[in-house]
Amino acid sequence: MYPVAQTIPVIGMELEPFVILLITALAGGAFGAAIGALPAFIFTGFVVFLGEGVAILQRQVAGLEAVPEGELAAGITGVIGFGAITGPHIAFAGGVAASAYAGKKYPEMEPEGWDYHFGKNILYAFGTKPDILAVGAIFGAVGMLITRVSGGLGVPTDGIALSVVLTALLARLAFGYPLVGSPAGSGYLDMTPFERGEKRAATDGGTAQADRLATEPWLPHQYKWAGVAAIGLVGGVLSGYIWLQTESIFMGYAISAMSLLFLELGVEKIPVTHHMTLMGSVGAIVALPMTESALVALLAAGALGAISGLVGEFTQRVLYSHSGTHVDPPAMAITVVMVGVGVLYLVGVIPNSGYLGL
Repeated sequence: MYPVAQTIPVIGMELEPFVILLITALAGGAFGAAIGALPAFIFTGFVVFLGEGVAILQRQVAGLEAVPEGELAAGITGVIGFGAITGPHIAFAGGVAASAYAGKKYPEMEPEGWDYHFGKNILYAFGTKPDILAVGAIFGAVGMLITRVSGGLGVPTDGIALSVVLTALLARLAFGYPLVGSPAGSGYLDMTPFERGEKRAATDGGTAQADRLATEPWLPHQYKWAGVAAIGLVGGVLSGYIWLQTESIFMGYAISAMSLLFLELGVEKIPVTHHMTLMGSVGAIVALPMTESALVALLAAGALGAISGLVGEFTQRVLYSHSGTHVDPPAMAITVVMVGVGVLYLVGVIPNSGYLGL
């Protein structure tokens, strides 16, 4: 007689599959530390692009019945792209924590020409250094657990984005950085110290380095409100159109994530837009059944893309610019906006919850 499988409360998984997922998440977090947080997220974009492309093909081309409809695409997008291999809550989170750790432990590794605290350098690949890989592994596993628990509890937001935010804040606490930091100007939203090139010591929370910028905006080329709203409108419209034509929620997101390869390679002024394009898809998904108008859905996509951009800018001014590590503004924007979408759906204001599945 076979023993009854043990199910872990809240996590909602049997023990053996959970252990397999946990081990893989440890490896995924270490992978993010090894190649760097941003390169890991770029991989997310390419994998999700592949998965969504397969899904579109399966929906539109007859005769692809060797694999049951949707299973292959769901595996590529969900199991790999948003799963334990390149999921942002695991690989990206592991890379972010590795940078925070190295910013304190190995300041000598800071590359020449990096103007911010080294703890914010998510472009940096740490290779095979065992202690840094271990940090990435631990935070990858924590990121997986946060996502599973939030899903099990029915938290009405994007669990992956929420996990990215919480693990980044946890890394600040774990490695001795200020949770928020102190603004150098007239308040947390004031970016004028950066514009004046002001310097101060201790933007990392204690290390005296007088050459540090007093205020460090997430993207020096993308922080002015009007510009952020404009690129959000553009990204939202484009992603909304993609959804209207293909029913792919995440294709616009994937294209945005892949575009960051150019940012990694040093191309100036590449915008970061994945939070805008993802919310653009959501805007179209919510608006179309309410209005039965593709035009209105497209406009809603642009509006929610712009709103997401502005929320991301607000959060970066509060939680990124004044401490010494990376807390991801797109993840914060997705978390906040999807809380709004989830709550509005639960109280019956809108007809669906986007991609939350509430």
